[in-house]
Amino acid sequence: MSTVEPATGTMEAQAAASTLRTTHAIRERCGQLLKRARAGESRWFTVEDAALGTAARQVAEITKKRFPRLQVPLHSRWRHFEAGGFDRKAELDRLVAHLPRTTRIHAFVDLTFASVLLDGGAGADWSYTEAATGKAFTRSEGLAVASFHAFTSGLFSSDKDHPCQVDAAGLRGLSTDHLAGAFQVRENNPLVGLESRAILLRRFGEAMAEQPEAFNEDGRPSGLFDLILTPFGATEAPRTAEDSAHDILSEILLTCSGIWPAGNAIGNEPLGDCWRHEAVRGEGASDGWVPFHKLSQWLTYSLLEPFAWGGVRLHGLDALTALAEYRNGGLLIDSGVLRLRDESVARETWRPGDELIVEWRALTVALMDELAVEVRKLLHTDATHLPLPCILEGGTWAAGRELAQRNRNGLPPLQVASDGTVF
Repeated sequence: MSTVEPATGTMEAQAAASTLRTTHAIRERCGQLLKRARAGESRWFTVEDAALGTAARQVAEITKKRFPRLQVPLHSRWRHFEAGGFDRKAELDRLVAHLPRTTRIHAFVDLTFASVLLDGGAGADWSYTEAATGKAFTRSEGLAVASFHAFTSGLFSSDKDHPCQVDAAGLRGLSTDHLAGAFQVRENNPLVGLESRAILLRRFGEAMAEQPEAFNEDGRPSGLFDLILTPFGATEAPRTAEDSAHDILSEILLTCSGIWPAGNAIGNEPLGDCWRHEAVRGEGASDGWVPFHKLSQWLTYSLLEPFAWGGVRLHGLDALTALAEYRNGGLLIDSGVLRLRDESVARETWRPGDELIVEWRALTVALMDELAVEVRKLLHTDATHLPLPCILEGGTWAAGRELAQRNRNGLPPLQVASDGTVF
């Protein structure tokens, strides 16, 4: 389902889209819905603040179990590349070892883009068996491992001599059948949203081709690394290079806003992962819209390490929000922080734009900020040593998955008919 408001003037639409492409707007709009739910005005949820401590203890315990010394890495696609205990980054390092340093960083950035764009929910019936290890992987880890090998085999490159890259021509020519083959999709191994994933990559290829100023003439995702951090055509990031996490997100939202299949827009301005909710207020044409930008923020989190490997010092990690997805949201329902007013809605299938799902995602974002504060207290640390992306990795995502496995064999508490590009 998409929402388009065509009557809005161009300048007003641009201003509204610009507002909605900030994490300040995400937090503010989600906060409105949390305040409303706490006042008893939500038709879908009640908020049980007393259960927040229970959820925090569950997150603190699993964080301490996984990282006894609290040396928690960032929540990132690169954690999924480590699935099964295998160091696939080292494998990629070997494949690009003969290339100049900046070209190697470009490969890491390109892989991150392709893999994250393919990282919507896989569904419960799909798995990927890795030839080199014989191990079978499912869900996010399976998608990561499959996309890693698709990348190293050259599936996303138009240059047979340079397989470890993503370029506009390679993505524009990507067929759904070739993607299905790389992901081992068969009748008895279905991947949710396969066609939508292929369309998304082809759209991304088109977007890169149309924006050489951002993605360079050959249309590479790593062009954003050069755009953001390498001034005046220098071949290396300067020693003093630094950037904020939000600056990276802003570039992604500005250059990629038109690739998402959802089709949500104000006038001619595409919004991506933004959805309507009648109770949310805002200025001008942004009124009534709740932004999430889940995959764009997941991409930003996942780019932080490649940027750091490229010599960039990053700051403002807590400017990004928690990800509005079913592991974090499931944690809140399964721990009792959020309670459904009508339990029967859990037996229905919903669409991403339905008010119940929009509200669930919004409450998730707002409550995760509060949960992070309580988790840090229990672990006797602070936001400097355990920023939000480490809380998520430590953390909320793992606890949400563990509770889902215990309660529903891994399924989320609310069923969403996903196209593979939202959750």
